[in-house]
Amino acid sequence: MSAPQERVQSSIKEWKEIIAQFQVPSIPRAVWQMVNTLVPFFTLWFFMWKSLSISYWLTLALAIPAGLLVVRAFIIFHDCCHGSFFKSKRANEIVGFLTGMLSFTPYGHWRWQHNVHHATSGDLDRRGDGDIWTLTVQEYLESSRWRRFAYRLARNPIVLFVIAPLGLFLIYQRFPSPRAKGKDRKSVIWMNIALALMVAGWSYAFGFTNYLLMQIPVTMVAGVAGIWMFYVQHQYEDVYWETRENWDYTTAAIEGSSFYKLPKIFQWFTGNIGFHHIHHLSSRIPNYHLERCHHSHPMFHSVKPLTFWSSLKCINLRLWDEKSRKLVGFSHLKKLRRQQRESDIGLAA
Repeated sequence: MSAPQERVQSSIKEWKEIIAQFQVPSIPRAVWQMVNTLVPFFTLWFFMWKSLSISYWLTLALAIPAGLLVVRAFIIFHDCCHGSFFKSKRANEIVGFLTGMLSFTPYGHWRWQHNVHHATSGDLDRRGDGDIWTLTVQEYLESSRWRRFAYRLARNPIVLFVIAPLGLFLIYQRFPSPRAKGKDRKSVIWMNIALALMVAGWSYAFGFTNYLLMQIPVTMVAGVAGIWMFYVQHQYEDVYWETRENWDYTTAAIEGSSFYKLPKIFQWFTGNIGFHHIHHLSSRIPNYHLERCHHSHPMFHSVKPLTFWSSLKCINLRLWDEKSRKLVGFSHLKKLRRQQRESDIGLAA
C-alpha cells in the first residue's frame, strides 16, 4: 500500500473510532426532544385557532414559531429515517411516520431518496437524487435554450425558496418516484391516506377554511426554512464536487457538507443539523449528539463555519465551475464571454 493510501486509511480509521461513541441513541434524550417539540407545536396550533377570532395577523405571527417547530419535528423524522433516533427499528418507523405527517412527507419513500443522497453527495456523475439541481458551467453552455431557461427558473430564489416549498411538500411528495419500488412506493400511498384522515379530522374540529388558514402559513414557514437549510448545506462557494473515479466519501462529508453555525435559538429549531459535516460522516449519529461529536476532536474544527450572514451570498451561486473548482453565479458567464472575445481579438491581431 502506498503512503497516500495509508494516510487515507488511517484517517478513515481515526474518524470512525471518534464517532463510534456518538452513534448510540439515547432514549431519554429522544423522548425529551419529542416532548419539547410536539407539545409546544400543538399548543401553538390551539392558540392559532383561537387567534382566528381575534386577528389573522396574530395567527400569522404564531405560524412562524409553529412552522419552525415543524422543522424541528422534521429532524426527528429525518433521524428516524436513518435509524438513529431510537435503538428500536419499530420505534423509529412509528415515530418517523407520525412526525412525517406534520411535514406531509412519506417515511419510506423519503428514506430511500435520502439514503441515495448520502451515498452520492458531491459525486458529479451521480447527481439528481435528493439534491438541488446543479449544472457545471460547461453543461450549462452546452445546453439548449429551453434547458437554460428551465435551469434559470429552477434556481431563481423566488421559485426555489417561495414557490417550491409548498409545491414540494403538498403536491410533489404525493406521488412516488418512477424508480421507487415495493414498500417505498407503497409508503406514499399510506401517507396520503393518513394525511387525508388528518385533514378531515382537523377540518371537522376547526372547520375546513380555518384549517387551511392555519396549515398553509405553517407549511410555508417550515418549507422555506427547510429548503433553505438543505440548500446551504451543499450549495456554498468552496463545496466539494468530484467525478466518480476521484470521489471520496470522507472528503465529500467534511468538504462537501457545511458547518452552518447558527444562533443557539435557530440551532435548536433546526435540530443541530447545521453540523452537517458530522452528519454526513455518519448518519447514525442522532441530532442530539451532533454538537458534542463536533467538539470532540480537532479534526472536525478544520471545517470553516458558514454563518447566517455569510450564507446569504450562497443565493447567487448557481453553477459548478470545474476549472476554479468553485460554485459560481451566472455573472461568471459574462466574464467567460469577455475573456473569449479578448482571446478572439488577440488571435485576429
